[in-house]
Amino acid sequence: MTDEPEIIARKTGQVGRITLNRPKALNALTHGMCLSMIEALEAWREDDGVQAIVVDGAGEKGFCAGGDILKLHDSGKAGDDQAWLFWRDEYRLNTLIHHYPKPYVALIDGITMGGGVGVSVHGSHRVAGDRTMFAMPETGIGFHPDVGGAYFLPRLAGEIGTWMGLTGARLKAPDCVASGLATHYCPSGQYEALIAALETADLTGEDALEVLLEEFSGDPGDSDLSVTRGLIDAAFAGDSVEAILDRIAAAGDDWSAKQASILASKSPTALKLTLACLRKGADLSFEDVMRQDLRVSSWCLTGKDFYEGVRAVIIDKDHSPKWSPVAADSDIAKAFAPLDEAHEMSFLDDA
Repeated sequence: MTDEPEIIARKTGQVGRITLNRPKALNALTHGMCLSMIEALEAWREDDGVQAIVVDGAGEKGFCAGGDILKLHDSGKAGDDQAWLFWRDEYRLNTLIHHYPKPYVALIDGITMGGGVGVSVHGSHRVAGDRTMFAMPETGIGFHPDVGGAYFLPRLAGEIGTWMGLTGARLKAPDCVASGLATHYCPSGQYEALIAALETADLTGEDALEVLLEEFSGDPGDSDLSVTRGLIDAAFAGDSVEAILDRIAAAGDDWSAKQASILASKSPTALKLTLACLRKGADLSFEDVMRQDLRVSSWCLTGKDFYEGVRAVIIDKDHSPKWSPVAADSDIAKAFAPLDEAHEMSFLDDA
């Protein structure tokens, strides 16, 4: 008996269907899944019989909960190139999706975090459902919001992206729609009908896809952002984590007290690194953000907090990381230095 494939890629009707198929692992990405997605997307890019791409996740709990963090941890400990190879191809996939010439519809019903954000948010259409839970939680494992986080987070309204990147805030469907992270909403119970409609509809008209998605839409409900947006923008402005923490401490309201508690649980170095990534990324092209991601991700393997975060959250599951003291500005600056020639740009060669 053969194992189930991690990616199910097939043409159904006039769409290219990709199902992330690791439901027991909440469809977390492996290196092989990234390569399989690249292969399918490149083939369908030139296929006139494919009018759109539809990506979903197997099972009801997760679209995609991230990447295979434990393997990255083990690669860093071993000092081999496996982590770099994974990031190279994951970021190459993100870049391919960002520039994809056909509609790319990601059905982000369920947990959508980290690597799952990377294979959805850069596409043309992101459809949230009732089970959607969208987050970039990397500072909680001593890491940074990679997969293009430094591109899309600074481009959200106000300081929503800064708040998300630093705190790992979890957004539900109404928040995703209100922030623009999701382009559409569809009730979870209508997803199969939506997929069937996508497979059979003529999507060649200029507005055909928009009309179809609107037919399956509805009211996702009220977003908490309508209440917290002013607090977010006031607290998370500027280029200093210390100043952000001071403003939150001085605010005195319940929401700010909760944010202070959340931030206190994160790696101090990861917070500082993430804020620098987001501020730099606001002025960079997508490709330059991906280069930055590869440099910063590689740098994280040279410290201690990533390994301690993975130990606390994934290995021992005690959720009590012992973080290192916050890195100096001079050390943070090293995270953005170019890699050696063999590792610096090859992940974009075929994007």
